Amino acid sequence: MPRYIKLTETASTNTYMAQMASILPSTTVVYTDRQTAGRGQKGNSWESEDGKNLAFSFLLKNPAIEPARQFYISEGVSFAVAEMLSVYVPEGITIKWPNDIYYRDKKICGILIEHTLSGSRIGHSIIGVGININQERFVSDAPNPISLKNITGQDYDLERMLRDLNESIERLTDFTSASEAAFDALHERYLARLYRADGHPHQWQLPSGETFLGTIVDVQPDGLLCLRHEDTGEIGKYYFKEVKHVINSHIL
Repeated sequence: MPRYIKLTETASTNTYMAQMASILPSTTVVYTDRQTAGRGQKGNSWESEDGKNLAFSFLLKNPAIEPARQFYISEGVSFAVAEMLSVYVPEGITIKWPNDIYYRDKKICGILIEHTLSGSRIGHSIIGVGININQERFVSDAPNPISLKNITGQDYDLERMLRDLNESIERLTDFTSASEAAFDALHERYLARLYRADGHPHQWQLPSGETFLGTIVDVQPDGLLCLRHEDTGEIGKYYFKEVKHVINSHIL
């Protein structure tokens, strides 16, 4: 079972966890009601109103998975969050590659996973999760935030959700005795939840600004997104930030 540490306030739960990781046991969860400098992917910030949302980091030490397959950790975490939210919103919750959680075309959750290496193995993984739960108004320049309360009009018990979710994360990131069939099953569940993985072409943008129509074919164990280009039929493979969705004229 996860061990929980609540902080009254912190700049970032991931930063705090990184400072304390050497002395904390695996599956420790650090959470807070007030995060003053929450971090997202590639240095992006994360807006969270005090006491309204879930903001936590989960520590996974010495995961039983080689670095080349580390994306299975991301798949397990994002699937756990999507499944938890789907209890409250049965339709419309998806995973936008690599691991944002969306309701329709709006972002309800961001996930930041940071790994350290120990020789040829992963030393530890710090899994940072921010989920918009009871917040009603967003004032940052993020283009498409939404909360669970925005969707349903209801308030939710954050402590209960925190504990239910982290028990699921613990289960889905424990690869100690995982078979190839178990990895395949997790991957299939991830793909089934993947935003716009519907067999149809959608618009994407490259760092150069060029846009193209592409169909999601697969995501590789290292996180590479495989897209079939509509104009040529060729399969392109992209790391995170090498290609982005175009959603309602926004590049996301």
